[in-house]
Amino acid sequence: QVQLVESGGGLVQPGGSLRLSCEASGSIFNFNAMGWYRQDPGKERGLVASISRGGSTEYVASVKGRFTLSRDNAKNTVSLHMNSLKPEDTVVYYCNAATIICSPLCRTVNTWGQGTLVTVSS
Repeated sequence: QVQLVESGGGLVQPGGSLRLSCEASGSIFNFNAMGWYRQDPGKERGLVASISRGGSTEYVASVKGRFTLSRDNAKNTVSLHMNSLKPEDTVVYYCNAATIICSPLCRTVNTWGQGTLVTVSS
């Protein structure tokens, strides 16, 4: 079973930067997409950024221009580069790997990392 190992969370001052990394136990090309989600207290996990197998990226409006998602195929890793961090970015971030399986109906199988806390505070 595929495992996702996250790293890089922590405490940073407003305006600062952090990089979250997610390493998969197998080739990331096994997945249709990978990305990062956030989970605010009492809410469902919401997409922050994702990258498809073909390399297309998607960002939630609140992080466009501040966050960049990159992929290192050789290291089976996706990284979220977070700049100009704001207090409202404080939350637990989860790495996600999505695989679409059709047999015959198609469904998405999600694999999640353990979560990493980002705290933006002075």
